[in-house]
Amino acid sequence: MLTVHAAPLVLPVGAGPVERGAVAVDGDRIVALGPYEAVAAAHPAARVRQWPGVIAPGLRQRHAEWLLTRCYHPDPREADELGADPLSGEAFARLARELDATRWAGSVRRGLQQMLRYGTTHLTGPFRDPVVRTAVSRSGLVEVPEGAEKGVPGSVSMGRAADLDPLAGGRDLPGAVHAPLVTGARADFAVFDVPDEAALVAAGAGACVVTVLGGRLVYRRR
Repeated sequence: MLTVHAAPLVLPVGAGPVERGAVAVDGDRIVALGPYEAVAAAHPAARVRQWPGVIAPGLRQRHAEWLLTRCYHPDPREADELGADPLSGEAFARLARELDATRWAGSVRRGLQQMLRYGTTHLTGPFRDPVVRTAVSRSGLVEVPEGAEKGVPGSVSMGRAADLDPLAGGRDLPGAVHAPLVTGARADFAVFDVPDEAALVAAGAGACVVTVLGGRLVYRRR
């Protein structure tokens, strides 16, 4: 179904921002991008989704392999015992000795779901663990090779705090996205409830309210 996603600001990256902008999606492709009035007029039969804040390209999680294989993502039912945040370092090492296949697979799935909450659409591989590889494939998230990371390694030390935010550490938006928003490209993007790019970088990807993956709305903050 043809859908027009509109927001007060569209940040294509690689091109100037579009105030009162829109992205039209047909299937898994972007078919138009520009001012809302022009996009809506060109596609009068499209369903329109109005979002707050900014539309930006989907983000790339450079540390996906580490976050999925060196962290445990607790089940909400374990929150009283383990908390809600990913466990890494010594806490993960202690817990890993007790994990059976079911709990491990559940952690991986929850980790992927959490990444969608941060506007992530692409993950740096490779994923050698068969459980992780299967879960990534089923999630619809796109694996990209480490060579696409412009020399930035995808692994981190065990001492690093788990961080699901691709904008963490002072990374700017162009350095955190997988690819710009352009007509003809795959429709991978996110909506962040912030007024502009500077506010997004300052707030981080936790400001995500919507993630669209291959044209499908896969996350929406309630």
